[in-house]
Amino acid sequence: MLGRLNHVAIAVKDAEKAARIYGAAFGAEISQAVPLPKHGVITVFVTLPNTKIEFIQPLGEASPIAKFLERNADGGIHHICYDVPDIIVARDRLIKEGARVLGDGVPRIGAHGKPVLFLHPKDFSGALVEIEQA
Repeated sequence: MLGRLNHVAIAVKDAEKAARIYGAAFGAEISQAVPLPKHGVITVFVTLPNTKIEFIQPLGEASPIAKFLERNADGGIHHICYDVPDIIVARDRLIKEGARVLGDGVPRIGAHGKPVLFLHPKDFSGALVEIEQA
């Protein structure tokens, strides 16, 4: 059911600045900054040969990332994302196994234009997990 690691998301105050640091240090490809109002974030992706790094910055004071940065002023890893072949099948199996899906359990369209869901960190050794339909 679980596919490849899609990305690691790092919460920062300035996503473009953080991505430029990675681009300069590693010669990585950097995406344009994309605001995602429904998620309350601005995203910038750094593409590496085996995965991506997603820099997320708050889009407004009500952003969940703003709250994360209040607790972690220097930023830090926010979540990890895995591909799944069928998000509904994955969701139903995870719930059956005791995992908690955050929100209403209905997939939302994420930064890649694909359905995503988030899973409660207490069910995954303290890590916030995102699943994205491949």
